[in-house]
Amino acid sequence: MQQKITPNLWFDHNAEEAVEFYTSIFPNSKIIAQSNYPTEDLADFQKEFAGKVLTIEFELNGYHFMAINAGPDFKPNASVSFMINFDPSFDEDAERHLNEVWDTLSEDGEVLMQLDEYPYSKRYGWVKDKYNVSWQLMLTDPKGEPRPYVIPSLMFMGANNNRAEEAMLYYQSVFGDTRQGVISRYEDDTGPAAKGSIMFADFTLAGQWFAIMDSGVEHNFTFNEGISLSVACKDQAEIDALWDELSTVPEAEQCGWCKDKFGLSWQIVPDNIDELMEKPGAFAKMSEMKKLVIAEF
Repeated sequence: MQQKITPNLWFDHNAEEAVEFYTSIFPNSKIIAQSNYPTEDLADFQKEFAGKVLTIEFELNGYHFMAINAGPDFKPNASVSFMINFDPSFDEDAERHLNEVWDTLSEDGEVLMQLDEYPYSKRYGWVKDKYNVSWQLMLTDPKGEPRPYVIPSLMFMGANNNRAEEAMLYYQSVFGDTRQGVISRYEDDTGPAAKGSIMFADFTLAGQWFAIMDSGVEHNFTFNEGISLSVACKDQAEIDALWDELSTVPEAEQCGWCKDKFGLSWQIVPDNIDELMEKPGAFAKMSEMKKLVIAEF
């Protein structure tokens, strides 16, 4: 199945270094393509990037990511993390491979939950790497329903406390091709998480698995542009429909980017955006748009 929703990771001048790092430690990973900034018609704040790498498409064990090479404006944080499922059903050395990836990610990073045994996994840990991207490594139960190797996970906190279930139902209504997986609820009030709120749930959007949770701990961060989700649209009608559903913050609308009512950032783009960007003056034209209009390229 072609991946419709792709996580985009924002890096501060070091996207190439970060992508080389990730593709060196995750199995069956590769760089697919890259694009460069144009050499002219750049805004003043972009002129230092003239001719340099703009984006890098890459895969981690078949899961598609995009790296954005830009400035220090945004940093990823743990409100969006990536669950990595090490499944003994498919890998007899799953635990050893988990430990090896953990050791590499945690070097010069920050451990958010120690790698240990928990009620939901015999081996689990949560780590923020040296590029501020957060990963949840899990040894899965081979008796359970299979899950893909990578699952983006959304954590709700602050003004979004106890809104994970609302968000899950909202996203399911927007994207369709969805089904519900596991739902686990807090049995008691736990920090900011109210009894009955979502401790963990997973579900599909456009056929892709996502996870969601309400944080049981107070945090001083929330969703930002450091990690956004791009959606490849088949035509202008689909762009228009998703934009109308998702965009709720007018000041965040730029170059196809928008924010939804929870503050999560999206990029609503045509599925032939690479072809469109090869047209003369495409970068400058896109820079003037809020919602992308295919005919204006």
